[in-house]
Amino acid sequence: MLTKHKSYSSLMLALCLWCSASLAEGVRESGAAEAFDHSAWNRLLQANVVSDDGGQSTAVNYQGMADQRQALKHYLDDLAAVKQAQFDGWSHDEQLAFLINAYNAWTVELILGTWPDLESIKDLGSWLRSPWSRALAPLLGSKQTLDNIEHDLIRGSGRYNNPLIHFAVNCASIGCPPLRDEAYTGAHLKEQLEQQTRLFLANRQQNRLAGDDLMVSSIFKWYRQDFERGWHGYQRLEDFLAHYANALGLSATDKARLLKEELDIGFLDYDWQLNQTR
Repeated sequence: MLTKHKSYSSLMLALCLWCSASLAEGVRESGAAEAFDHSAWNRLLQANVVSDDGGQSTAVNYQGMADQRQALKHYLDDLAAVKQAQFDGWSHDEQLAFLINAYNAWTVELILGTWPDLESIKDLGSWLRSPWSRALAPLLGSKQTLDNIEHDLIRGSGRYNNPLIHFAVNCASIGCPPLRDEAYTGAHLKEQLEQQTRLFLANRQQNRLAGDDLMVSSIFKWYRQDFERGWHGYQRLEDFLAHYANALGLSATDKARLLKEELDIGFLDYDWQLNQTR
């Protein structure tokens, strides 16, 4: 009888442990337990990011950001307080939203360090070091550069494989996809990335058909491999662009020609002027 009781107790203990582990895993996958609060960054964006074309391009009121720099610094401190274990416990969408917001917020902080005495983020670099290679962001236990955040934590981690991030990270330049006027969140990330992609591709200053040439942003030249790694099964840049034929203003005939590689893909010069309000 005692043996049976011990066996029953052991079975119940194992069952409880299994349930606890399953619940913890479910919480981790949902990302709902400890979702990061990006509301402070959201308020800064809504107050200082403006657009007159429905969001296809935006400009930043850097003086407004400078006036609220203490709020920005508090937000950056909150980002820095996140531990790796906490980050790893989030869903992938929550992680990616965190990293995109961190990149964009630290880019604004980098600009403010010299504002208003610059015309381009590239003014902050030198022959020896680009502005993206400056170790400035304490994040996940290390001092990160903007390059680290984008190319290691986002693109190089192997976790996300989502080329749409290129339309969300903002390099403080006119040629860059627009800085969104709200913070990214894990709960809405898929819709936000999809909208940002379509808005950028619909901007004819950045992407347009010119005769037999589809002229697109240099982003597609620099990061072409990201658009050819199987997202939605696409292995060619032509396939990715055809997916967004409507945003690009392509007719059904244009789309068919693109898929047959009868349209040449060209790349427009990048405008590195600061994306400031004028």
